[in-house]
Amino acid sequence: MAEKADYYQTLGVSKGAADAQIKSAYRNLARKHHPDVDKSDGAEKKFKEINEAYQVLSDPQKKAAYDQYGHSAFEPGGGFGGGFGQGQGQGGFRTYTWTGDMGDLGFDMGGGGGFADPFDIFEMVFGQRSPFGRQARLSRYVITITFDEAVHGTQKEIEIEGKRQKIKIPAGVDDGSEIRFSNYIIVCQVSRHPRFVRRGYDIVTEHEISYSKAALGSVEDIETIDGPVKIRIPSGTQPGTQIRLRGKGVSRVSSHGQGDHYVIIRIKVPSKLNRDQKELLEELESLS
Repeated sequence: MAEKADYYQTLGVSKGAADAQIKSAYRNLARKHHPDVDKSDGAEKKFKEINEAYQVLSDPQKKAAYDQYGHSAFEPGGGFGGGFGQGQGQGGFRTYTWTGDMGDLGFDMGGGGGFADPFDIFEMVFGQRSPFGRQARLSRYVITITFDEAVHGTQKEIEIEGKRQKIKIPAGVDDGSEIRFSNYIIVCQVSRHPRFVRRGYDIVTEHEISYSKAALGSVEDIETIDGPVKIRIPSGTQPGTQIRLRGKGVSRVSSHGQGDHYVIIRIKVPSKLNRDQKELLEELESLS
Protein backbone atom coordinates (compact mmCIF):
# COMPACT_ATOMS: atom_id res chain seq x y z
CA MET A 1 0.00 0.00 0.00
CA ALA A 2 1.36 3.40 -0.96
CA GLU A 3 2.34 5.68 1.88
CA LYS A 4 -0.23 8.38 2.63
CA ALA A 5 0.69 11.97 1.93
CA ASP A 6 1.26 14.30 4.86
CA TYR A 7 -1.99 16.15 5.63
CA TYR A 8 -0.21 19.48 6.03
CA GLN A 9 1.52 19.03 2.67
CA THR A 10 -1.79 18.06 1.08
CA LEU A 11 -3.27 21.42 2.09
CA GLY A 12 -0.03 23.29 1.47
CA VAL A 13 0.26 24.70 5.01
CA SER A 14 2.88 24.49 7.73
CA LYS A 15 2.41 22.40 10.87
CA GLY A 16 1.96 25.54 12.94
CA ALA A 17 -0.70 27.02 10.63
CA ALA A 18 -3.64 28.73 12.30
CA ASP A 19 -7.19 27.38 11.90
CA ALA A 20 -8.08 30.24 9.55
CA GLN A 21 -5.10 29.42 7.29
CA ILE A 22 -6.07 25.75 7.17
CA LYS A 23 -9.67 26.60 6.34
CA SER A 24 -8.66 29.07 3.63
CA ALA A 25 -6.24 26.60 2.04
CA TYR A 26 -8.90 23.89 2.07
CA ARG A 27 -11.50 26.09 0.41
CA ASN A 28 -9.14 27.20 -2.34
CA LEU A 29 -7.92 23.68 -3.09
CA ALA A 30 -11.38 22.13 -2.88
CA ARG A 31 -12.76 24.63 -5.37
CA LYS A 32 -9.82 24.05 -7.71
CA HIS A 33 -9.96 20.24 -7.64
CA HIS A 34 -13.70 19.65 -7.32
CA PRO A 35 -14.63 16.95 -9.90
CA ASP A 36 -17.18 19.28 -11.49
CA VAL A 37 -14.40 21.83 -12.12
CA ASP A 38 -11.23 19.77 -12.56
CA LYS A 39 -11.74 17.24 -15.36
CA SER A 40 -8.28 15.64 -15.10
CA ASP A 41 -7.94 11.91 -14.35
CA GLY A 42 -6.65 12.36 -10.81
CA ALA A 43 -9.11 15.09 -9.76
CA GLU A 44 -11.46 12.88 -7.77
CA LYS A 45 -8.62 11.21 -5.87
CA LYS A 46 -7.02 14.59 -5.15
CA PHE A 47 -10.36 15.98 -3.98
CA LYS A 48 -10.81 13.07 -1.56
CA GLU A 49 -7.30 13.58 -0.18
CA ILE A 50 -7.98 17.29 0.36
CA ASN A 51 -11.22 16.57 2.22
CA GLU A 52 -9.62 13.84 4.32
CA ALA A 53 -6.79 16.16 5.32
CA TYR A 54 -9.18 18.96 6.25
CA GLN A 55 -11.47 16.68 8.28
CA VAL A 56 -8.48 15.84 10.48
CA LEU A 57 -6.71 19.20 10.68
CA SER A 58 -9.93 21.15 11.32
CA ASP A 59 -10.78 18.99 14.35
CA PRO A 60 -8.65 19.89 17.41
CA GLN A 61 -8.71 16.34 18.86
CA LYS A 62 -7.93 14.60 15.57
CA LYS A 63 -5.27 17.19 14.76
CA ALA A 64 -3.56 16.64 18.12
CA ALA A 65 -3.62 12.87 17.57
CA TYR A 66 -2.22 13.25 14.06
CA ASP A 67 0.54 15.59 15.27
CA GLN A 68 1.56 12.99 17.84
CA TYR A 69 1.08 9.69 16.01
CA GLY A 70 0.78 10.57 12.32
CA HIS A 71 -1.49 8.43 10.15
CA SER A 72 -1.17 5.51 12.58
CA ALA A 73 -3.42 7.44 14.99
CA PHE A 74 -6.40 6.53 12.80
CA GLU A 75 -5.59 2.90 12.16
CA PRO A 76 -7.09 0.03 14.24
CA GLY A 77 -5.26 0.05 17.55
CA GLY A 78 -3.86 3.50 16.86
CA GLY A 79 -3.67 6.48 19.17
CA PHE A 80 -7.07 8.00 18.35
CA GLY A 81 -9.78 5.89 19.95
CA GLY A 82 -8.89 2.72 18.03
CA GLY A 83 -8.86 4.42 14.67
CA PHE A 84 -11.46 5.62 12.22
CA GLY A 85 -14.32 3.46 11.12
CA GLN A 86 -15.75 2.43 14.49
CA GLY A 87 -19.28 3.74 14.54
CA GLN A 88 -18.36 6.21 11.84
CA GLY A 89 -18.18 6.32 8.08
CA GLN A 90 -15.20 5.44 5.93
CA GLY A 91 -12.12 7.46 6.79
CA GLY A 92 -13.63 8.74 10.04
CA PHE A 93 -16.12 11.09 8.40
CA ARG A 94 -19.37 11.40 10.29
CA THR A 95 -22.35 9.69 8.72
CA TYR A 96 -26.06 9.70 9.47
CA THR A 97 -28.01 6.45 9.31
CA TRP A 98 -31.71 5.82 8.88
CA THR A 99 -33.64 4.97 12.05
CA GLY A 100 -37.19 5.09 10.70
CA ASP A 101 -39.09 3.67 7.76
CA MET A 102 -39.69 5.47 4.48
CA GLY A 103 -42.76 7.14 5.92
CA ASP A 104 -40.76 8.91 8.63
CA LEU A 105 -37.25 9.72 7.52
CA GLY A 106 -35.52 10.19 10.86
CA PHE A 107 -31.80 9.80 11.41
CA ASP A 108 -29.39 9.12 14.19
CA MET A 109 -25.82 10.39 14.40
CA GLY A 110 -23.61 7.37 14.86
CA GLY A 111 -23.73 3.78 13.66
CA GLY A 112 -25.97 0.76 13.82
CA GLY A 113 -29.59 -0.01 13.23
CA GLY A 114 -32.22 1.31 10.90
CA PHE A 115 -31.60 1.67 7.20
CA ALA A 116 -28.22 0.32 6.18
CA ASP A 117 -27.63 3.07 3.64
CA PRO A 118 -26.19 6.21 5.32
CA PHE A 119 -26.39 9.80 4.15
CA ASP A 120 -24.40 12.88 4.97
CA ILE A 121 -25.34 16.45 5.75
CA PHE A 122 -22.93 18.75 3.98
CA GLU A 123 -22.38 22.42 4.65
CA MET A 124 -19.70 22.72 2.03
CA VAL A 125 -18.78 25.88 0.24
CA PHE A 126 -19.72 24.38 -3.14
CA GLY A 127 -23.21 23.10 -2.28
CA GLN A 128 -22.23 19.95 -4.22
CA ARG A 129 -22.33 16.21 -3.71
CA SER A 130 -20.10 14.31 -1.30
CA PRO A 131 -16.80 13.19 -2.80
CA PHE A 132 -17.32 9.87 -1.01
CA GLY A 133 -20.81 9.16 -2.32
CA ARG A 134 -22.11 7.54 -5.46
CA GLN A 135 -20.93 8.85 -8.79
CA ALA A 136 -24.42 9.01 -10.30
CA ARG A 137 -26.05 12.42 -10.17
CA LEU A 138 -28.91 12.44 -7.69
CA SER A 139 -32.21 14.27 -7.97
CA ARG A 140 -32.39 17.45 -5.89
CA TYR A 141 -35.50 18.70 -4.12
CA VAL A 142 -35.58 22.22 -2.72
CA ILE A 143 -37.49 22.73 0.51
CA THR A 144 -38.21 26.20 1.91
CA ILE A 145 -38.15 26.64 5.68
CA THR A 146 -38.26 29.61 8.02
CA PHE A 147 -35.27 30.91 9.95
CA ASP A 148 -36.74 29.53 13.20
CA GLU A 149 -37.30 26.10 11.63
CA ALA A 150 -33.70 26.05 10.44
CA VAL A 151 -32.18 26.84 13.83
CA HIS A 152 -34.54 24.67 15.90
CA GLY A 153 -35.23 21.82 13.48
CA THR A 154 -38.56 20.82 11.97
CA GLN A 155 -40.45 18.15 10.08
CA LYS A 156 -41.74 18.77 6.58
CA GLU A 157 -43.78 16.83 4.07
CA ILE A 158 -42.51 16.80 0.51
CA GLU A 159 -43.33 14.90 -2.66
CA ILE A 160 -40.42 12.68 -3.67
CA GLU A 161 -40.62 10.52 -6.76
CA GLY A 162 -44.39 10.81 -6.77
CA LYS A 163 -44.85 9.95 -3.09
CA ARG A 164 -45.46 12.20 -0.09
CA GLN A 165 -42.69 11.75 2.46
CA LYS A 166 -42.07 13.23 5.90
CA ILE A 167 -38.58 14.68 6.17
CA LYS A 168 -36.95 15.60 9.46
CA ILE A 169 -34.76 18.69 9.16
CA PRO A 170 -32.14 18.77 11.95
CA ALA A 171 -31.57 21.87 14.04
CA GLY A 172 -28.73 24.01 12.72
CA VAL A 173 -29.09 23.70 8.94
CA ASP A 174 -28.36 26.87 6.97
CA ASP A 175 -29.44 28.32 3.66
CA GLY A 176 -28.02 26.04 0.96
CA SER A 177 -27.36 23.11 3.31
CA GLU A 178 -27.84 19.74 1.63
CA ILE A 179 -29.23 16.60 3.24
CA ARG A 180 -28.05 13.62 1.21
CA PHE A 181 -30.20 10.51 1.10
CA SER A 182 -29.53 7.24 -0.73
CA ASN A 183 -31.10 8.31 -4.02
CA TYR A 184 -31.83 12.03 -3.75
CA ILE A 185 -30.72 15.23 -2.05
CA ILE A 186 -32.78 17.75 -0.08
CA VAL A 187 -31.56 21.35 -0.46
CA CYS A 188 -32.63 23.74 2.32
CA GLN A 189 -33.72 27.23 1.36
CA VAL A 190 -33.96 29.34 4.52
CA SER A 191 -35.97 32.56 4.72
CA ARG A 192 -34.33 35.64 6.22
CA HIS A 193 -35.16 36.80 9.72
CA PRO A 194 -36.10 40.45 10.33
CA ARG A 195 -33.73 40.79 13.31
CA PHE A 196 -31.28 37.91 13.45
CA VAL A 197 -28.31 37.71 11.09
CA ARG A 198 -26.58 34.36 10.91
CA ARG A 199 -22.83 33.88 10.44
CA GLY A 200 -22.16 30.15 10.45
CA TYR A 201 -23.39 28.97 13.84
CA ASP A 202 -23.23 32.47 15.36
CA ILE A 203 -26.07 34.99 15.55
CA VAL A 204 -25.56 38.75 15.24
CA THR A 205 -28.05 41.42 16.29
CA GLU A 206 -27.92 45.15 16.92
CA HIS A 207 -29.22 46.85 20.06
CA GLU A 208 -29.73 50.59 20.39
CA ILE A 209 -29.28 52.42 23.68
CA SER A 210 -29.37 56.06 24.68
CA TYR A 211 -26.32 58.25 25.13
CA SER A 212 -26.87 58.36 28.89
CA LYS A 213 -27.10 54.55 29.18
CA ALA A 214 -23.88 54.21 27.22
CA ALA A 215 -22.16 56.62 29.58
CA LEU A 216 -23.64 55.33 32.84
CA GLY A 217 -24.23 51.66 32.02
CA SER A 218 -27.49 49.75 32.18
CA VAL A 219 -29.19 46.36 32.11
CA GLU A 220 -30.92 45.52 28.83
CA ASP A 221 -33.27 42.79 27.59
CA ILE A 222 -31.92 41.04 24.49
CA GLU A 223 -33.93 38.69 22.30
CA THR A 224 -32.06 35.50 21.34
CA ILE A 225 -33.18 32.53 19.25
CA ASP A 226 -34.02 30.74 22.52
CA GLY A 227 -35.84 33.66 24.15
CA PRO A 228 -35.01 36.88 26.00
CA VAL A 229 -31.97 37.27 28.24
CA LYS A 230 -30.68 40.18 30.31
CA ILE A 231 -27.23 41.62 29.70
CA ARG A 232 -25.24 44.31 31.46
CA ILE A 233 -24.06 47.27 29.43
CA PRO A 234 -20.89 48.56 31.14
CA SER A 235 -20.44 52.26 31.71
CA GLY A 236 -18.46 54.02 29.01
CA THR A 237 -19.65 51.68 26.26
CA GLN A 238 -18.63 52.95 22.82
CA PRO A 239 -20.62 52.72 19.56
CA GLY A 240 -19.99 49.43 17.77
CA THR A 241 -19.04 47.54 20.94
CA GLN A 242 -19.77 43.81 20.59
CA ILE A 243 -21.04 41.84 23.55
CA ARG A 244 -20.68 38.06 23.27
CA LEU A 245 -23.34 35.74 24.66
CA ARG A 246 -21.67 32.34 24.79
CA GLY A 247 -23.74 29.35 23.73
CA LYS A 248 -26.70 31.46 22.61
CA GLY A 249 -26.19 30.80 18.91
CA VAL A 250 -27.27 27.99 16.59
CA SER A 251 -26.95 24.28 17.41
CA ARG A 252 -24.15 22.57 15.50
CA VAL A 253 -25.49 19.98 13.06
CA SER A 254 -22.70 17.43 13.25
CA SER A 255 -21.39 18.00 16.77
CA HIS A 256 -22.47 19.05 20.22
CA GLY A 257 -22.83 22.61 21.44
CA GLN A 258 -24.03 25.88 20.01
CA GLY A 259 -22.47 28.95 18.47
CA ASP A 260 -22.53 32.37 20.15
CA HIS A 261 -24.76 35.43 19.92
CA TYR A 262 -23.04 38.77 19.31
CA VAL A 263 -24.84 41.98 20.26
CA ILE A 264 -23.56 45.09 18.48
CA ILE A 265 -24.30 48.23 20.49
CA ARG A 266 -25.60 51.27 18.63
CA ILE A 267 -25.93 54.58 20.47
CA LYS A 268 -28.87 56.80 19.72
CA VAL A 269 -27.83 60.45 19.44
CA PRO A 270 -30.78 62.85 19.74
CA SER A 271 -31.30 64.99 16.65
CA LYS A 272 -33.00 67.76 18.64
CA LEU A 273 -32.33 69.03 22.15
CA ASN A 274 -34.31 71.42 24.30
CA ARG A 275 -32.64 74.20 26.23
CA ASP A 276 -32.26 72.24 29.48
CA GLN A 277 -30.76 69.25 27.69
CA LYS A 278 -28.24 71.45 25.91
CA GLU A 279 -27.20 73.08 29.17
CA LEU A 280 -26.74 69.69 30.85
CA LEU A 281 -24.59 68.41 28.00
CA GLU A 282 -22.54 71.60 27.94
CA GLU A 283 -21.98 71.29 31.68
CA LEU A 284 -20.95 67.66 31.24
CA GLU A 285 -18.55 68.62 28.46
CA SER A 286 -16.95 71.30 30.62
CA LEU A 287 -16.32 68.75 33.38
CA SER A 288 -14.74 66.16 31.11
